[in-house]
Amino acid sequence: MLIGLDCAAPELLFDRWLNDLPNLKSLCQVGVHGTLRSCDPPITVPAWSVMMSSKSPGRLGVYGFRNRAGHSYDRHLIANSLAIKEDRLWDILSRSGKRSIVIGVPGTYPPQPLNGLLVGDFLTPDTSCDYTYPPELKEEIARVVGEYVLDVRDFRSGNKNKILGDIYEMTRKRFRLARHLLAKEDWDYFMMVEMGVDRIHHAFWDDMDPAHRFYKPGNKFETAIHDYYQEVDREIGELLAFADNATAVLVVSDHGAKRMDGGICVNEWLIANGYLALAEKPGSAVPLSKAKVDWSRTKAWGDGGYYARVFLNVAGREPNGTIAPEDYEKLREELVAGLKAIRDENGQEMGTQVFRPEQLYKEVRGVAPDLIVYFGDLYWRSVGTVGGGRIHTFENDTGPDGANHAENGIFLFRPADDGIPGGRRIEGLRITDIAPTVLQLFGLPVPQDMEGTALTWSFAVSPNDKNLSATISDQ
Repeated sequence: MLIGLDCAAPELLFDRWLNDLPNLKSLCQVGVHGTLRSCDPPITVPAWSVMMSSKSPGRLGVYGFRNRAGHSYDRHLIANSLAIKEDRLWDILSRSGKRSIVIGVPGTYPPQPLNGLLVGDFLTPDTSCDYTYPPELKEEIARVVGEYVLDVRDFRSGNKNKILGDIYEMTRKRFRLARHLLAKEDWDYFMMVEMGVDRIHHAFWDDMDPAHRFYKPGNKFETAIHDYYQEVDREIGELLAFADNATAVLVVSDHGAKRMDGGICVNEWLIANGYLALAEKPGSAVPLSKAKVDWSRTKAWGDGGYYARVFLNVAGREPNGTIAPEDYEKLREELVAGLKAIRDENGQEMGTQVFRPEQLYKEVRGVAPDLIVYFGDLYWRSVGTVGGGRIHTFENDTGPDGANHAENGIFLFRPADDGIPGGRRIEGLRITDIAPTVLQLFGLPVPQDMEGTALTWSFAVSPNDKNLSATISDQ
């Protein structure tokens, strides 16, 4: 049984609130837990597909929700299930005769056949679509929970009362469906992903965190995230009734969360430094896709999001490329230095990280960004609009948002036997290690092209000593 909590943060779950979460605390006490290093970039798409395939974003050719379709300037594709060409865990299990129940895992719409049942993810347009496998399953879902909630559509808005109610409704219906299917169906592998943790972080982090620039002491929603974690813990407790001692249980997140200090208008910075040229300046801030770009004078442009994707306008690659291939690396080095040197609104260093894709991935497929940028070590997001005339902003271009993503998610593992001393916190686990580890639990071979490692845990101290950390060793 694998329970996914999108965006669950170890700093909150383990370090602050574990004593308030009895079911998750119990899993920690009888098993092992720790941080789970996400992929780069640490965002929902592609992270769950990375976890389930044990293949990097470079190998998958998926670098975010939207990816360039070829080297045109304006064509993009949504990274749905059809974009994932590699086997995921349930594909391998299906071929081995194992039956799976898969609910809400990002990257599963439109649903693809498997040995078992599948309910599509939050990118499903609406419930009128065929979002389940088999298709008739959606009729059963309607009978069990009524109108199934795929996502909280307006979680970036000012109506926080409605957002909170919608998050709870979505969560309760998803877990109710999970309990129904667990009780009714035969299964070898069960997996669900709850998106509510991500949504509540983005909507309410500024209400919780005294370090956030928009925090107001004593505000109405100060405990909203804490209270929701308790709700999720109660729901998990009810699921665990379906996992006897012969069933291994994992609780994981695809990435973590941290406060958002602001946004860097990456294209405004590129304009100010002579890399991006507009034929006409907009009267107000607009997406770059709606601006009149002079591609004949443009060297680079960027995309907004939790991280920045910077693309170079290369001759012979882009339609109106201006950079000679022999100057490509020189310009990349120049951009790396310039982006790292951006300071915050007070002139302080930000600690921005800039990566070339070949630094992060052994293989780079699809149309990767030429540079991947974590502004302010991900305390700042990237804003892609042009026309605002400033580099720093504290208004998100996609709506109010109090949190950005962090590289470390959570990992809890309760074994199906007594092979692991309980109560240990471990470090060093990576998101690509989950699929091989699950295959090992089933006694199945790990494909050689998986990038992670099936892990065993060895302890250098007495199992009775609960205070010392475990070490991880490759099998």
